[in-house]
Amino acid sequence: MVYWLPANPPAIVPHAGMRKTLKLGLQGIFLVLALPWAVLAGFGRFRAMFSIGAHLSSQVPGIVGDYYRVAFYKLTLKQCSLYSRVSFGSFFAHPDAIVGHGVYIGPYCVLGRCAIGDRTQIAAQVQILSGRRQHRRNQAGQISGAAEGEFELIEVGSDCWIGASSIIMAAIGPGTTIGAGTVVVRPMEAHVVAVGNPARVIKERSPEPEGMG
Repeated sequence: MVYWLPANPPAIVPHAGMRKTLKLGLQGIFLVLALPWAVLAGFGRFRAMFSIGAHLSSQVPGIVGDYYRVAFYKLTLKQCSLYSRVSFGSFFAHPDAIVGHGVYIGPYCVLGRCAIGDRTQIAAQVQILSGRRQHRRNQAGQISGAAEGEFELIEVGSDCWIGASSIIMAAIGPGTTIGAGTVVVRPMEAHVVAVGNPARVIKERSPEPEGMG
């Protein structure tokens, strides 16, 4: 019996389910690897150990570091999606933070108390401070320590773009674009483009209807 083979046999494409299973397996492995430091940090309750763990994790290079950092923050932040990315050199200075699904945080960012919405993209060297009143001056003009300051939770909405080297000290609405080098000291509305120091709105745009490209 003769079997005829097609001239161009179909390429074998890895099933999407296999890729998902592999990713879930890697996430589980890195959760186990991050667990000892998370325990030492009291799962975010022991600030000193949390800071050490955050600083150390920021220096792990490559994709290994990407998996390790998000696993460490999954275990220590108030909330963190495993389907987000925290790049090399970036760290959270405070465990009272929230990272939504599909968030990208570029290299060398410093993030304080903040809540970052789903799918928001943050470029390199961005700082999100815990508000504008972390340090005060007394009547003699002396600067007080952080223990006497006010730490706010800065909310960054979903689907935002935060340009490189921006400094964020106030809330940003969903769908807003912040240009590179911008200093945000007052809340920004949703679906605007803002640039400058201090930030000023240069464009307003309407949100795209669902299902539109």
